[in-house]
Amino acid sequence: MFNQSKKGEGKSIMPTSNINLIGNGTSIQGDIVCEGDIRIDGQVTGLVSTKAKIVVGPEGEITGDLICQSADILGKVTGIIKCEELLFLKGNALIKGDIYTAHFEMEPTVKFNGRCYMDPADLPPAISTNNTESKNGRTVLQEESI
Repeated sequence: MFNQSKKGEGKSIMPTSNINLIGNGTSIQGDIVCEGDIRIDGQVTGLVSTKAKIVVGPEGEITGDLICQSADILGKVTGIIKCEELLFLKGNALIKGDIYTAHFEMEPTVKFNGRCYMDPADLPPAISTNNTESKNGRTVLQEESI
């Protein structure tokens, strides 16, 4: 079925994907660090970090910080969100925490409690995956004073 090689070749073609999926009903306690896109429809307690896009589905819930290139959030996030490009809050999303992003879009049905920083001069220089600590069982980003 997956072996689609020409006769005489010893290679098989396997489907590949850079999308990581945390399905509904799945609960993860710990940090997630990946290179590709990630979609979260379950629950994650800890840091979620990628160099690509994060999608938090309507049933998705993250208690911890997010670091990503771009994000679409429809579920619940409690923690700091650092998004290099576009952060899009949709549907009935619930955000409790500060946001650091270059571009921000929010639908009227979203609930957001926190501060939003969009000026690069306002970004704390210390937000990175190397500057974290654990508080009450969850990983949190640390901000250095300037």
